[in-house]
Amino acid sequence: MPTALLLVDIQNGLFVPPLAPHQGDEVVARIAMLLARARAQRTPIFHIRHDGGDHSALAKGSPGWLHHPAVAPRGDEPVIEKCHSSAFHNTDLHARLSQLGIDHLVVAGLQTEYCVDSACRTAVTLGYRVTLVKDGHTTYDTPILSAAQIIKHHNHTLDGSLVDLATAQEALLSRTKEPG
Repeated sequence: MPTALLLVDIQNGLFVPPLAPHQGDEVVARIAMLLARARAQRTPIFHIRHDGGDHSALAKGSPGWLHHPAVAPRGDEPVIEKCHSSAFHNTDLHARLSQLGIDHLVVAGLQTEYCVDSACRTAVTLGYRVTLVKDGHTTYDTPILSAAQIIKHHNHTLDGSLVDLATAQEALLSRTKEPG
């Protein structure tokens, strides 16, 4: 089954103090490892970039709008720009995936309860099989729930009925070629 890696909103503006995503450095390191694996296997990679509007940390053209350097796109890796929670809403992502015959998405990125959740749910409604990298997405503490609780809740809620879960170590392994 043709698979693509979907990296959602891993942008500099989401890593600006005093706010820091829960285990942000560790999550980005896991995503960078997964990205390296996808590149080595020639798995199609789609980088999603959010424009949060003029006064946002993710305002188009601002330093915060740029991809985190550890997982920045290379060469001809497509960047899908969006201004809504879903990577599919008013973008050509679905058309591009369809054109490549992709029917399975491996999803990682930020923020768990917003754009990662929306990407997973919309992809499923469009007929994609989705694997959420359970240790490859993160968010921030809120006054009501800690980031760890939000992540755990979304992994639990999405698992099984909507997505499959895999760790960054497990994701894309079925496509790994044995040396020699």
